[in-house]
Order: sequence, then C-alpha cells, then structure tokens
Amino acid sequence: MKKRKLLNSELDRKSISEFHQAEKTPLIVILDNVRSLNNIGSVFRTSDAFLIKKIYLCGITACPPHKDIRKTALGATESVHWEYREKTIELVKELQAEGTKVYAIEQAEGAEMLNDFQPEPGINAVVFGNEVKGVQQEVVSASDGVIEIPQLGSKHSLNISVSAGVVLWDLFSKIKKI
Repeated sequence: MKKRKLLNSELDRKSISEFHQAEKTPLIVILDNVRSLNNIGSVFRTSDAFLIKKIYLCGITACPPHKDIRKTALGATESVHWEYREKTIELVKELQAEGTKVYAIEQAEGAEMLNDFQPEPGINAVVFGNEVKGVQQEVVSASDGVIEIPQLGSKHSLNISVSAGVVLWDLFSKIKKI
C-alpha cells in the first residue's frame, strides 16, 4: 500500500490563540540550569506538541527571545506559557504547596523507572537538569520522587531534549490514555 506524506495544510495545526484556549495537559516542565539554547528551544517545541501547561526556566537557563532558542522552538515560545525563576528549589516548594507533585528526572537511589511510573491525579511537574551536572541535589532531595529513563547501553546518558521528548510523550500518553 502506498503512503503519502501529509501536506502542512492537512496537519490541523492550532493557531497561537487556539493553542492558548485549548485544554492543557496537566504537566509542568521545569528546566534547572539548562545551558544549551538549542535544548531549551527543543523542549519548547516538544511541550507545544503535547499541550504542556507551562515551562519554568530556572537559574542559568536562558529565556526567549533569543535567536538560538527560536531556531529550534519554531514558534513554540509564543504558544507555550513560560516563566523565569531564579531558584529552582524555591519554585519546587511553591508548586508543592499548591498541590503539584514534583518529580526530578534523574538517575538516583530509589528512582522509579519511567515505564513503571504512573502520574498522580492533578498537576505533575518534571524537572530536567543541566547537561553536565543534572538536576541539583537539593532539588532531587526536595522532589516528591525521582523518575529514571531505563537505559541499557554503555553510556546511560541522554541529551536533555531527548530526555524531555521521551518523558513528556510517556506521561502525556498515560494521562490521556492513548
């Protein structure tokens, strides 16, 4: 059977205002000291794809507008709500006080494998860390849990934008029961 690629006009893309009005997936993304502008833009683009509620950019994580973020975000900085916070730990505590469950995406003692993890009812937040140092230890310690992406190869390391894609798709599919 022949397969034909869809044209952009056939993709039923939302306008920016339609995106803003759409029901969001109850997931928040927290970027903890992510240094790569391309990674930041990629996370925005993935967050747009899964109708993520909000992105928090923390610490040294750069904020839009920036040409290198825009290059990989492809306009998602206009659709996805975002906010800058200086201290990730303060944000984590604030979200928890509001009833949000916060999970560090990290390799740590007692981590739950992503394939076994089930998101809590309500809003969940996931923290992705610096490309070299990962999520800050104080943030890992303060989190409601730690989620690890199972890896079987020799590196046991994924780029943050890849990690975000894997985790957000997995949680989106579990929440939406796809």
